[in-house]
Amino acid sequence: MFLDYLRYQKRFSSHTVLSYETDLTQFADYCSQEGSSSEKADPQIIRRWMAHLLKEGMSARTVTRKISSLKSFYRFLIKEGVLSKNPMDKIIAPKVKKQLPVFVEEQPMEALLDKVDFGSDFLSLRNRMVIEMLYRTGIRLSELINLKDIAVDTGQCTIKVLGKRNKERIIPFSPSFVKEIEAYRQWRNKLYGSTETFFVNRKGGRMYGKEVYRIVHTYLSMVTTLEKKSPHVVRHTFATHLLNKGADLNAIKELLGHANLSATQVYTHNSFEKLKEVYRKAHPRA
Repeated sequence: MFLDYLRYQKRFSSHTVLSYETDLTQFADYCSQEGSSSEKADPQIIRRWMAHLLKEGMSARTVTRKISSLKSFYRFLIKEGVLSKNPMDKIIAPKVKKQLPVFVEEQPMEALLDKVDFGSDFLSLRNRMVIEMLYRTGIRLSELINLKDIAVDTGQCTIKVLGKRNKERIIPFSPSFVKEIEAYRQWRNKLYGSTETFFVNRKGGRMYGKEVYRIVHTYLSMVTTLEKKSPHVVRHTFATHLLNKGADLNAIKELLGHANLSATQVYTHNSFEKLKEVYRKAHPRA
């Protein structure tokens, strides 16, 4: 019942629903070992479960996510009248150290797009388009591989993406990008005919996430020594560069498709570090 609520009312992705299901199943198994059940669990059982997970070597971040799943589950049970008292009311999740987003500096990113030779065949052109689209729009990996061809509007210089919880948003791009898009589209159509998705694999079908990840990792490796070299790092790079250039935080929130501003505010830490660096280099008394 709860999982159906997540699927059909909250419109969570299948991946997110699976995470909730895994968390709740693990908790139900633990409750069973304790001679109880999820519906009858009290705060003591929940705290013992948390301690058990941490003792088993699970990170505080993962335990906190599982506690969040339980909180959503018990709020649902209260709402449905299954329970009258919420056992999560006094539960405090482990403290998680904030991780700053990893991003590529402007100079190496510009070098990648201006100086690196991607090659001259179609797949090389597509690989470059993948990097460009991620960096110019900040879209997620899932949004990129599911991007419809019809959603890329070179007349309006916008793309329309379907984000988390099926929320649609429109993202602008620079007119300077139009020529590259049309060149890619023309070559793609010549090879495969019209396609539903904008990006295609070597057979003309939709690209896979692993394929995009490999492309990004390969090309970022040419210009940065960052340990993480993923599509999400390019998304972080997009947001950080906008903020460093003075973009409004609320505007960045809308472009990224964040549900609330707190998710976007993490980028201000990187921007503040940039300000401190400028101060250290420029101020005579620094």
